[in-house]
Amino acid sequence: MPGPHIAADSGAVDSLSSGNLTIVGVVAAVAVVALVVAAVFRREVLAAAEGTTRMQEIAKAVQEGAAAYLNRQFRTLGVFVVIVFLLLFALPGDADVRIGRSIFFVVGAAFSAAIGYLGMSLAVRANVRVAAAARDKGAEDAMRVGFRTGGVVGMATVGLGLLGAAIVVLIYRADAPSVLEGFGFGAALLAMFMRVGGGIFTKAADVGADLVGKVEQGIPEDDPRNAATIADNVGDNVGDCAGMAADLFESYAVMLVAALILGKAAFGEEGLVFPLIVPALGAVTAVLGILLTRARTGESGLTAINRAFYISAVVAAVLCAIAAFVYLPGSFAELTDATTSDANPRVVAIVAVVLGIVLASVILALTGYFTGTDKKPTQDVAETSLTGPATVVLSGISLGLESAVYTALVIGAAVYGAFLLGSGSVVVSLFAIALAGCGLLTTVGVIVAMDTFGPVSDNAQGIAEMSGDVTGKGARILTDLDAVGNTTKAITKGIAIATAVLAATALFGSYTDAWQTAVDDTGVSLASLSESLQQRFTLDIANPNNLVGLIIGAAVVFLFSGLAITAVSRAAGAVVYEVRKQFRENPGIMTGKTRPEYGRVVDICTRDSLRELATPGLLAVMAPIAVGFGLGIGALAAYLAGAIACGTLMAVFLANSGGAWDNAKKLVEDGAHGGKGSEAHAATVIGDTVGDPFKDTAGPAINPLIKVMNLVAVLIAPAVVQLTIGDDANTAVRTAIALAAVVVIVAAVTVSRRRGLAAATSNAEPEAASLAR
Repeated sequence: MPGPHIAADSGAVDSLSSGNLTIVGVVAAVAVVALVVAAVFRREVLAAAEGTTRMQEIAKAVQEGAAAYLNRQFRTLGVFVVIVFLLLFALPGDADVRIGRSIFFVVGAAFSAAIGYLGMSLAVRANVRVAAAARDKGAEDAMRVGFRTGGVVGMATVGLGLLGAAIVVLIYRADAPSVLEGFGFGAALLAMFMRVGGGIFTKAADVGADLVGKVEQGIPEDDPRNAATIADNVGDNVGDCAGMAADLFESYAVMLVAALILGKAAFGEEGLVFPLIVPALGAVTAVLGILLTRARTGESGLTAINRAFYISAVVAAVLCAIAAFVYLPGSFAELTDATTSDANPRVVAIVAVVLGIVLASVILALTGYFTGTDKKPTQDVAETSLTGPATVVLSGISLGLESAVYTALVIGAAVYGAFLLGSGSVVVSLFAIALAGCGLLTTVGVIVAMDTFGPVSDNAQGIAEMSGDVTGKGARILTDLDAVGNTTKAITKGIAIATAVLAATALFGSYTDAWQTAVDDTGVSLASLSESLQQRFTLDIANPNNLVGLIIGAAVVFLFSGLAITAVSRAAGAVVYEVRKQFRENPGIMTGKTRPEYGRVVDICTRDSLRELATPGLLAVMAPIAVGFGLGIGALAAYLAGAIACGTLMAVFLANSGGAWDNAKKLVEDGAHGGKGSEAHAATVIGDTVGDPFKDTAGPAINPLIKVMNLVAVLIAPAVVQLTIGDDANTAVRTAIALAAVVVIVAAVTVSRRRGLAAATSNAEPEAASLAR
């Protein structure tokens, strides 16, 4: 039987009171202030010294490569944006809503692209400044420049996310949730493409550079004699900065979308406003967290970052509790157009938000435990290097598998805890889950800062090593900051995964409401339908349609991950052949007399990554369309459940395995188990090479994948209902749509597989390998 109708007992919110409109206006003002703070932080970062002429030359090459890649990527993605913009008009619904949804789809995509570009453009200027600060001033100044760079991106993420949502609410009032579906979809779709494309670029260059440079030639990671070094540093920015910034922005946007959709049904008018108040307070605490991130003398940078994060989280929890008591009444009877529930709205809001904040804190600690260089799990992985690369790979995989279970259980506990707050009301329970996500995102400004700090510190060390102008204490500072950055990147990936699950779960409720509302609009009772048609609406997992949908949902996550990792393998193979070719044909490179052709590798990574990103993107959009129109509403719900469950475990497994392998390598490079040049070092380099596409390509891309598929389901649900309930002629239309989606998926995967798993089959054909497409 169908599940309970979310909106059945809630009234319609036709407009907002003047008081609530004022509050939304204040939220918009806070968003603008956040953008101003970002501009102030940016000015501070750019005021720092840039180091020596040689350091500036290297930084300039990275800047040019990153800008060239993103410009080509945006031109490619512009085609997808135009196509989806037009398709959104074809969906059923009110004309004004369809127009607004399509327009704000473009706005969401543009904001996501802007955040990514902003993160990249500043990071490639800050890296040399961090290196210069480490060389001339010390650890505290270097860390401040690096973290303030992340602060710029964090405040821009908060500012643009809040501003977009507030503007939609101010313009569309009651219809805001429907229009925001487009805003969230635009942000999620572009973030997924940027995550996949940037991830392929960065890891193709990184893997290629490590395999030839470290393993074959025995030279350091960022040695200027390696032709892939500039591409590697470019990749850090287009993948870890631009990609992750866009990813966290879309998490922010999609969570607000889910919260406002469910808030309208659960809390009425107040449900459209309170989810905006929570992240607005988060913007204030983000500034506090960024300003408090200062390493004390002799203190680890990670300790300073964690301390600032926890302080800002506690302050956010207190402020949100005060806001709930001031803004929300003590009973649902006092809410305008709200659902009926015995729960206390204040208690629901406070506990849900606190749950989200606690979840972020627990995941920060849990991920840090499994991936930190000072923790036993990663130290154990490093120790297995004494017995070779196979045991390094096995220990990293086992660590990832185990950590995924604990993280999934923690996320599941938070989801269930929030669900219990509804006191039997499904809509209130789902809104509580969405509020937990909003609570988690009160820390997003600091989270984005933590993430951007990772690639900035990595690039700073690379510039220092390539230039040869930072030695002694300065080099040691940068090595320490790089290790901290590896851990912060892993932590933010864990938090991003938790956000994705909370948003997807909330969107699952939105999907249920969407299809049930569409059924009501047809005026047809499901009981009057034939038994075969009724089966297409049942949510019973024993229904074969639904079981198949569940399996397909989980399978899509595996296929998506496999496609992303294969793309990295293929592109990295081309890089390996190109770097080998340059070493072979130009002996002067090893002696330092001849400069490598860095641009050749950058071009290979750019072309390959842009070519490869289409297939995973088409899979994410077309798979739910195929299941929904082909198997029915219930099967699509099961599909989403399978994707959420499998995606959670897979994303954590990939992220934590990769993070542990990376930091295990750092431990050995710092002198453990024989240090650089030892067999143990070679073993950890292999482990890190395996982990690169795990943690920086496939794993992070699963987050937007889950949300894109949920949003596609929400958007197509009314059309699926209309074609299912209609006359027999609609069966043919529905079947044709499903088959067309399947054909697109099969064609895309087939084209991808025909490229082969390797760039070439012979070392004797490096030219063909470097140009293999």
